[in-house]
Amino acid sequence: MFDASGWEGNPDREFSPASTAEVAAIVGEAASKKIPITVAGARTGVTGGCCPVGGWLISLDRLTQLACAPGLAFAGAGVSLESLGRSAAQRGCFYAPDPTEWTASVGGTIATNASGSRSYRYASTRRHVDRLECVMADGRVRVFREGDRIDFDVPAIPLPRTTKNTAGYALSPGMQWIDLICGSEGTLAIVTGAALKLLPQPAVLSTGVFFFASDAEALAAVDLLRRIPEGRMIEYVDAGSLDLLRPVFAPPAAASAAILFEQEAEVDSLPDLPGLMDESWIAASAADRERFRRFRHALPERVNDTVRRNGFQKLGSDYAVPIDQNGAMLEAYKDVLGREFPGRYVLFGHIGDAHLHANILPTTAEEFERGKAVLLDLAKTAVALGGTVSAEHGLGKRKAHLLALQYAPEHIEAMKAVKRRLDPDWLLGRGNLFPNP
Repeated sequence: MFDASGWEGNPDREFSPASTAEVAAIVGEAASKKIPITVAGARTGVTGGCCPVGGWLISLDRLTQLACAPGLAFAGAGVSLESLGRSAAQRGCFYAPDPTEWTASVGGTIATNASGSRSYRYASTRRHVDRLECVMADGRVRVFREGDRIDFDVPAIPLPRTTKNTAGYALSPGMQWIDLICGSEGTLAIVTGAALKLLPQPAVLSTGVFFFASDAEALAAVDLLRRIPEGRMIEYVDAGSLDLLRPVFAPPAAASAAILFEQEAEVDSLPDLPGLMDESWIAASAADRERFRRFRHALPERVNDTVRRNGFQKLGSDYAVPIDQNGAMLEAYKDVLGREFPGRYVLFGHIGDAHLHANILPTTAEEFERGKAVLLDLAKTAVALGGTVSAEHGLGKRKAHLLALQYAPEHIEAMKAVKRRLDPDWLLGRGNLFPNP
């Protein structure tokens, strides 16, 4: 089996339970036999986290119970974000976390503490979890509610100065169980269901795609847009991305960058922005907003089409830096990628959170190997700027080596101590985050 990254795994045995009780029974048997367990959901991850190295694979795709009420939804781990969003909308609500991939499962997004474009206003998944239903490494079922504190001591480890971070365990004394489990990538517990907070649909929603002749203009616009308290999305698209999108969406010929902005206020509250404002797009209807959403979400699809034609796997980053280093990281990306991979990379993402995704599109084996080295150097740059090596995707197996760039050995050892406490035989998510013991 494999995930969206192309990382492959081979379990010795596969299970597809239909209830938390069935998951608990399987885990209990595995624990008694010291058999490693890997959990899979929609398999949309990009780090190999759901790909087992032997042991048992538990697929949670049959845990699809879903009940929505105003303000709260209970969703099984196998529920897709699309199903959750549709059910919430029928009750005049929405679920704030908005990863690009709507087929992702609730369980997977909790495991990686996913965020997405609306995290600029609403932060990551853990802020929107009211209750978690979990199967622990020994097969016990536990329920953790918002406010429940862990019952053991952990040290505070230094965290990056970013608005988003999902690299390792964000340890702090007296932290909540929900904050520990969210983002732990299936290494501490198996989430089988969750009560999730829903927000009322905003009364007013304005969306625009603003085009710029240069990155300098786009960055200046970001600084202005960040001052708007009702803003909920600031997304960046570079010149290479616009070239991929031109056959379908026809952005202005003079544009070399774009910003997708959304706010919960009338459009006339926008400041005067630099750039190609006469050629920019402002939504006049829900249909326009949907077109703009497709403009942003079509980009990964176009990238994947290019990857298939090239015949080599793409190489992507998930780094974020402090807001005041936004320009420095963008410049580093442009300088290094423009020199090493001219015309064979795209850069886009959550610039409101100083969190951009670089995608290198290699055409040869040599470029693929060189691309891995380039991204490693850029990870070091992000950390040197006070940033994180993973802002929303997690590290899984494919990127686990990056953890040591961000944390000192004693901080990683503190994380491993938590792992050993909750999973002493190191059975859950073996290979994710840490090497096999």
